Amino acid sequence: MHFSRARLGACTALVLSAGMLLAAPASAGQAGPRPVAEKPAAGSTVPSLDRPLSGAARQGADATSGVGASPQLSDFDGDGASDLIFRDADGKVYTTAGQGQPFGSFPEPPKDIVPIGNQDGNASGPEVLTLSAQGVLRLYADATPTGGSYVWQGNGWNTYNKVVALGDVNDDGRADLVARDLDGNLWLYYATGVRTAPFSERVKIGTGYNIYDQLFGIGDNNGDGWADLLGRDTAGTLWFYAGTGDKAKPFATRRSIGTGWGVYNQILPVGDDNGDGNGELIARDLKGTLWYYTGKGDGTLAAREVIDNTGDWAGVPQFGGAGNIPVTGAKEGVFARDASGTMYWYRSSNTGGLSARSQYGTAGGWSGADFTHLSTMDQDGSSDVAEIYQGHLYIDSKDIGGGWGVYNAIVGPGDLSGDGKGDLLARDGSGVLYLYKGNGAGTALAARVKVGTGWGVYNKIVGAGDYTGDGRTDIVARTSGGDLYLYAGTGNATTPFKARQNIGTGWNTYSKIVAPGDLDADGKGDLLGITSGGDLYRYLNTSPGKFTSRVNIGHGYGVYNSMS
Repeated sequence: MHFSRARLGACTALVLSAGMLLAAPASAGQAGPRPVAEKPAAGSTVPSLDRPLSGAARQGADATSGVGASPQLSDFDGDGASDLIFRDADGKVYTTAGQGQPFGSFPEPPKDIVPIGNQDGNASGPEVLTLSAQGVLRLYADATPTGGSYVWQGNGWNTYNKVVALGDVNDDGRADLVARDLDGNLWLYYATGVRTAPFSERVKIGTGYNIYDQLFGIGDNNGDGWADLLGRDTAGTLWFYAGTGDKAKPFATRRSIGTGWGVYNQILPVGDDNGDGNGELIARDLKGTLWYYTGKGDGTLAAREVIDNTGDWAGVPQFGGAGNIPVTGAKEGVFARDASGTMYWYRSSNTGGLSARSQYGTAGGWSGADFTHLSTMDQDGSSDVAEIYQGHLYIDSKDIGGGWGVYNAIVGPGDLSGDGKGDLLARDGSGVLYLYKGNGAGTALAARVKVGTGWGVYNKIVGAGDYTGDGRTDIVARTSGGDLYLYAGTGNATTPFKARQNIGTGWNTYSKIVAPGDLDADGKGDLLGITSGGDLYRYLNTSPGKFTSRVNIGHGYGVYNSMS
């Protein structure tokens, strides 16, 4: 089943008490598993956005071509200024020039969008790359505000956690790609200008780039004619790598160009707005305010200025070209069931909180249900609901098979095997943990693989995405004594976790711990804790494996007997 997504709806997702399945029997007269409904969703809109000097003196300016260019990677309407392209909360892609019409249609909601400019010299329009959760990179040519022609795809790109088009690295007039793998190595793909084979063989150009939680291009911002690279570390320092034009070493030694950048959840380049050849940036903070930075031509940026403080852009999960590690399909909210059996849905707000609740299904319809909330098991980019009924596992009402009554915990944290498909963890009564690989369609699971023993020491096991900043799926587990442990993912199905790491104490103050996915749209998984008195606290992930101090974001959650 395909769940729709809301644009600005907030998600007060409360993952079923740490992903544990309730042992309550099905309600009397229940003939089968509960029918799965559509998640309540708000409509998607494309707000307007005015940028300082956008397009001014830009069209036809000398700085727009050849060496020294700061190329417009996403000028879809031909006015000389880059347009924004983004995946909205409904899973569709839009541009700011498209007047609210989607940018074509895709086999699945793209995890990331990479505008890459005109690659083949065709005057019809620029090209756009999309990246799927399963690692398919697709090229759309001659893009307009509402779509492009699908011309190429490559597989295996889920070996990377970030793909960036930063501009022209080798002076051929085409924007090139850099890609960072899960271990922090940086690879360069030169553009070829050939639609059916758009990139050359990769070249390794650096190591240690996993220190950055955001990595993005800016075109040329020091006037030497070569595209430059920017990285933000987890302390909030922004680092500048000047392009060199040297194929053996395409970027110079880094230098710091600012601090305090940790306040932003996404940072994205917007090309050269004022025709001076230098790139500009937009950065979005936790409130949804957009800030604008003008390139000064010496590698640094002018003081920021507000360009939108309405909060209308807060709900965008992923901007094209943004530097964060993208995510789709992890839980985008929380299910909460009250004592009457009525289920409610809280959607993530992308601002670190949850939306107002919406009823999910019929009143009392989930009474006694043995359910849990999973990261997506198919390709629709939206999370799923699992239920154990008479020993059978149902995912979105599809019967996956029997024998599941032996498990006292089911967790759906996402892709644990590295193939881009959602997987399941199941713990039996003796504390043995098993991994079930998903088939990517939500219709079947591979034979279970034993991945650990002794997991009975935990009374909560939860996960929804990446907690370490490497793009792999992780989980956390709590002991009865209140110690919280992080199990970092490896991407290997037979040994899916590294040795555990203690990341906190005192977590037994919470009657429920929930993994809602990414609450603030920075690409990192966050946590929620609910006290027995019903107070809701958030912990935003700062990676690697660290969380901010708790912040109270709600009250009255004690009315729910399960949250997932």
